[in-house]
Amino acid sequence: MRNIVVAVMYTALLLGANLAHANMSEIAAMRSGDMGKLNFHTVPKATSEQSYIKEDGSEGTLADHQGKIVLLNFWATWCAPCRKEMPMLAELQTELGGETFEVLTLATGHNPPPAMKKFFKDSNITNLPLHRDPKQKIARDMGVLGLPITVILNTEGKEIARLRGDADWSSDTAKAILSALIEHTNPTQ
Repeated sequence: MRNIVVAVMYTALLLGANLAHANMSEIAAMRSGDMGKLNFHTVPKATSEQSYIKEDGSEGTLADHQGKIVLLNFWATWCAPCRKEMPMLAELQTELGGETFEVLTLATGHNPPPAMKKFFKDSNITNLPLHRDPKQKIARDMGVLGLPITVILNTEGKEIARLRGDADWSSDTAKAILSALIEHTNPTQ
């Protein structure tokens, strides 16, 4: 009897794992245009446990955002491609942001708060956080080389995908991929 129970449980786990992998493969297959640069990992990767500085001076960590899909964007005030994509990230936050999804922006390296505020003001960004990683601790831990880099974190806070360079995050394809990830994570919604 015990062997039957173990066999049933094992089969259920395998079916669940295969279903999750199949769904992620279907989501990855949706990539086109700029989203063709979005690379999904076969196995989720650990992220940094280092802290960042919030706009109010307090500290936060990536673990603070667990429970939702997070689009984590590493950027800098001097980065021209970052200036181009930031309004698209803000649009994405407006459209999809909430209890199940969040755009998290993290200025890495030397980015004085007044310059960050000016960058957001010049780009008419009012809905994204002005978080900083001044010593690049998180960026180094996560292998961020060059900017912008955008990573997608699952609800457990693990990296499931990465895109190097800028992209049209307001495209229908980007929104469809992220909506599918949100639905995959929260199928009852």
